[in-house]
Amino acid sequence: MKKTIIIAAGGTGGHFFPAEALALALKQRGYHLVLMTDSRAGHRATGPFADQPQYVLRGRGVAGKTPWTKLRNLYELFKGVQQARQHLRQLRPAAIICFGGYPSIPPALGNLNIFGRSRAKLILHEGNALLGKANRLLARRASVIATSFPKIEGSLPSRPVIYTGMPVRPEIEALYTRHYADARTNINLLVWGGSLGAQVFSEIVPDALSRLPQEVRHRLHVTQQTKEGDISKVREIYETAGIECTLAPFFEDVAGLLGRSHLVIGRAGGSSVAELTMAGCPAILIPLPIAASDEQSANARKLEEGGAGWCISQSELTAAHLAEKVEALLTNIDQLAEASSAARRLAMPASAERLAEVVASQIGDASQH
Repeated sequence: MKKTIIIAAGGTGGHFFPAEALALALKQRGYHLVLMTDSRAGHRATGPFADQPQYVLRGRGVAGKTPWTKLRNLYELFKGVQQARQHLRQLRPAAIICFGGYPSIPPALGNLNIFGRSRAKLILHEGNALLGKANRLLARRASVIATSFPKIEGSLPSRPVIYTGMPVRPEIEALYTRHYADARTNINLLVWGGSLGAQVFSEIVPDALSRLPQEVRHRLHVTQQTKEGDISKVREIYETAGIECTLAPFFEDVAGLLGRSHLVIGRAGGSSVAELTMAGCPAILIPLPIAASDEQSANARKLEEGGAGWCISQSELTAAHLAEKVEALLTNIDQLAEASSAARRLAMPASAERLAEVVASQIGDASQH
């Protein structure tokens, strides 16, 4: 009889893409999967969860909220815990894998018995270089904590910690063996803002790139994630500067974009950083300043220390500063190639399979395939 595994992941791509990658690995091992998520994700009609049971639980984040909003959101989390407990009684899972963020809290707390002990094995995956607030809350209840980085910052309880890496989508993992293309003729620059970062990038990045020397601008093709309302304004700046561009609010073929990119400008979420290292993409990272624990700064520091990228805090991000940095990189192609190699050295291939093996070993199926 197939064992049931709960995967708890929020609707943002940074939490959900790794969950999908793990789901594929667990399905290959024959497990029965159940998704517990929040309203941002809703019902998944495609991907590995499409043919699996799915439950959308109540809950909202509390970090950085006003006292009244925090109280209201705590009530929503409490209702989500009640929902999760009812479902878990029927499902009787062997394990629950949580990928961080507030959507992890209802399934994890709903899994506790009257003595405060976990019924099913609770496995946490920490995608950042700094232990997140939700995982910090749940860590003492966990059987094991899997990490995306060899070492993570923050106080860890006395629980087993295993470095598995960050699960990435198969099409991204396929880029691990890609050859870094020569950038002496054409330069492909990807501006990968994310939904919360697109606005500041739309305001500063086009201005910065328009300041580059003409010789560099004429070799440059920019692919930029831009909010719908900013596209015409951003395109006008690029056209005036003689820079070819492709602009859209969202890009489906992320693997294709990473595979062609010589340099990336973007945020430093754990999933994004893992995809950059897997693809061997050098990156200028601008951490999201409102992240709950400033985990993106910790992620960016890891890449910078490893020689794979360069970190600029948003408070220091100006068009002049960014233009200077980009020009220095695009006129020193050997430095970009070295950073690409450094990024690849930081990658952890087969992370989804490693995490699936952790799950299997926790429920006594380490040899199951």
